Amino acid sequence: MVRQASSNAVEGKIRCDACPVMCYIADGKSGACDRYANEGGELIRVDPFTIIENTKSAGGKIVPFLAREGETWSGDIVQSDRTFVTAVGAGTTYPDYKPAPFIVSQKAADVDMVTVVTEGIFSYCGVKVKIDTDRHVGHEREQVRVNGEAVGHVTTGEYGSQMLSLGGVKHLTGGSKKEGRVTCETLLKLCNGEPVEMTIDGGASLVVQAGAAPAINGVVEQRMRVGCGSATIGMFAKQWFEHVDDVVVVDDHITGVLSEHQAGKLLGVQPSGISIKGRRSTPGRYFQVAEPGNGWGGTDISDPLTILGDFNPKVAKPGQSLLMVSTTGEQYAYYELGEDLKSIEMNLPDVLEVSVERIAENCEPAMSSVLFMCGAGGSLRAGVTENPVRLTRSVRDSLTYVSCGGAPAYVWPGGGITVMVDVTVMPSNSFGYVPTPALVAPIEFTMRLDDYELLGGHLDAIVKLEEVLKLAERRVDSRDGMPWPTDDRNYRWSSRNLGTDR
Repeated sequence: MVRQASSNAVEGKIRCDACPVMCYIADGKSGACDRYANEGGELIRVDPFTIIENTKSAGGKIVPFLAREGETWSGDIVQSDRTFVTAVGAGTTYPDYKPAPFIVSQKAADVDMVTVVTEGIFSYCGVKVKIDTDRHVGHEREQVRVNGEAVGHVTTGEYGSQMLSLGGVKHLTGGSKKEGRVTCETLLKLCNGEPVEMTIDGGASLVVQAGAAPAINGVVEQRMRVGCGSATIGMFAKQWFEHVDDVVVVDDHITGVLSEHQAGKLLGVQPSGISIKGRRSTPGRYFQVAEPGNGWGGTDISDPLTILGDFNPKVAKPGQSLLMVSTTGEQYAYYELGEDLKSIEMNLPDVLEVSVERIAENCEPAMSSVLFMCGAGGSLRAGVTENPVRLTRSVRDSLTYVSCGGAPAYVWPGGGITVMVDVTVMPSNSFGYVPTPALVAPIEFTMRLDDYELLGGHLDAIVKLEEVLKLAERRVDSRDGMPWPTDDRNYRWSSRNLGTDR
């Protein structure tokens, strides 16, 4: 436990100033956020202060800081190649005129570096959720609800995925107290990797968990579609050529028809006289063949023949074969035309079964992705420098590297410091909350010491890495493939320093 926030005793209780709520906390109790507690008259930080090491022995598994494989830590801080202090468990800067909880100096490749570590209190925050599925979950702009409260909305779908935008300041503080509380709880669970049940107005019920397959209307998704119907035709046309007269790949967005598609034309597939009910786009590509739903290819149909019109008798012939398949290969049917040119369902030939299996093989496992997004361009910058705009400019100029719990954060272009990070690559339980309501998230600013001086940083508050490690209670191995926060490639020299960029 790391002592952080200042306090004032009132009638045996400590007043915590770690956030605007200003709780009075009795001995042995924690505040409303469960992040600070009164222990024997002293205010302590409850969550463990976390560092990252780039050892590979534990494969990213969280292990106690003071033990490695059952041994007592010797105090040797060079037992791993590098160490990075995260903001997880570090505490906040509130009120923000104070220096950040930890401003840590260390050497990296013989360069003096500084990492400013703080847990930001974010009202302007939310998550972007990507759900790998073809199934219809709800129309764009429909409300997403948890426990009946609106916490976000359906946004524009992406290739093979449905997208949700959850949280934001209007849901956290612009509605009722219950809406804000439920929104905060939803964001906290999603960011900490917990499952959340939600419903969409006029749409589906969902269970979403970062890094896990989504459940839609009680059914766990297995596959992300291989592509739209047209793309599927393009990928597998050669495997169907000379084995079937025509193929229809049913898709809510673009249904593909082999005999009309350019892929079929180049292979020499002959016209079949097929007729598709839908809006024809370019040859072999049809929009709006059915309504969105949970049936074939994300449509509302259970019988694929409903999207077919009558075959052209001048072109179609009895005995002509047709394969209809969805974009995941989960649904398929094989037909041959009778004397009246009506489709008769038959057993799927082995050679076509192989192609259907190949579609399924090329589908990636369905997963839910959660990206935390926040605006860090506000007052927490004062914990870094007395001139906050200089930090913003330093981040924009790639002189300062932004991470969240040691994980790389994407910084949006434009004003402010708006960041986005994949919660699955952050240490477990990286997020907390304050009942204002707002989310608490770790954020680190790493830069060269000389650039920190130019920022007008809090130089008097800098402490050496060795001193901070004495306070750490948890370490996490770095994940394979993750950029190390102090790597030279994350920065460029300031033209103010050297007169050149690299």
